[in-house]
Amino acid sequence: MKNKFFVIGSFLAGLAVATGAFGAHGLQKMVTPEKLTAWDKAARYQMYHAFALFFVAWTMSQWLDQAKTLENAGKFFILGTILFSGSLYILTFTGSLKVLGINLAYLTPMGGVAYVVGWFLLMKASWQAQN
Repeated sequence: MKNKFFVIGSFLAGLAVATGAFGAHGLQKMVTPEKLTAWDKAARYQMYHAFALFFVAWTMSQWLDQAKTLENAGKFFILGTILFSGSLYILTFTGSLKVLGINLAYLTPMGGVAYVVGWFLLMKASWQAQN
C-alpha cells in the first residue's frame, strides 16, 4: 500500500501544481476574486496532503507494526482531498455546490474532517511506534 500512496501523492502533487498554475494564469479573468481564493485554497490543501501521503508511505516502511493505522491515515488524506479540494474546484466553476439537484455543501467541511482524522491517525501511529 505504501507504493500506492506514493503514486497517488505524486499524482495529486502534480495535479496541484497544474491547478495552481491554471488558477494563477488562466482562471483570473473567468471568476471572481472570492472564487479564485477558494481555488487557490483547494490547490494548496491538495499539495499539503500529497506530501502527507509521501510521509505516510515513508512511515509505513519505518513503523511496520503501525501499518494498518498508517494505511487508514493515508486513506483519510485521499478522501479529504477528494471532498475538500474537489468541492472547492466545483464551487469555483459552478458558483454553487448543487450538482444535478444534489446539495454538496457539506462536502467541504467533511473533507476538512477527513484531513483532521488522517492527521490524528498519523499522530496515533507515531505515539504507538514509540511505545
